[in-house]
Amino acid sequence: MQIKKDGKTMKNLKELTDLIKKLRASDGCPWDQKQTQKDLGKYILEEAYEVFDALEEKTPQAIKEELGDLLFQILFLTEINEEEGLFSLSDVVAEIRKKMIRRHPHVFGDKKVISVQEVKENWQKIKKMERKNNSNQNDLFAHVPRILPALKRAQKITAIAATYGFDWPKTNDVWEKIQEEIKEFAAALKSGNRDKIEEELGDILFTLVNLSRFVRVDAETALMKTTNKFLRRFSYIEKQLAARGRSLEETDLAEMDELWKKAKEMRI
Repeated sequence: MQIKKDGKTMKNLKELTDLIKKLRASDGCPWDQKQTQKDLGKYILEEAYEVFDALEEKTPQAIKEELGDLLFQILFLTEINEEEGLFSLSDVVAEIRKKMIRRHPHVFGDKKVISVQEVKENWQKIKKMERKNNSNQNDLFAHVPRILPALKRAQKITAIAATYGFDWPKTNDVWEKIQEEIKEFAAALKSGNRDKIEEELGDILFTLVNLSRFVRVDAETALMKTTNKFLRRFSYIEKQLAARGRSLEETDLAEMDELWKKAKEMRI
């Protein structure tokens, strides 16, 4: 990021913050004037997901545009807090800078690390100490947003618990637990008890999230990619059927399965 080279970045940032102030002013936009912190929260979440989609597409223009949308929401939320005298953009920047320095003692201090895994483990240790020093966050999981997608939230919570030793010793132990949960799910299906079926299926998913953590795969990303793969292959089926002059409603499972296997062979 070339911030100091010609001041262009800082100039553009000031112009954007000034624009937001204008939108919020008494002679600005009625819609923007009425926005609250709660309103901005959902927009930030939506924009973050759109950034993720753009990253998956690997299109620089789309990534640039979506990052801009996300930055706008962040600056807008900061402006609301500044209006209320709570904090400013300068405070936000200074706070995250201090945090990154604190969490990178191997770069800005004398801590020695030899691997990425060691960096991650040290990061978690520092976060643990920060929670101990923050009287407002006595709950270990208080900083894990409840609004996170279920898979992502489960993975974050179990990772925190693991830093305190509440974890399986090795991957095979997690795999054995999955087999156990599948048996319990089968028993629940046999009983026909809907509450029990839901509970046991949840246990399977939760244990699978733990497995993904052990093999260092982000469960949310893995499922998202598989879902996108399903959409690509199903779209292929639909297009091939259309080329044959038929719709999905006019075919049978055998033909769709044949086209699915073809899509898989073509690595669609």
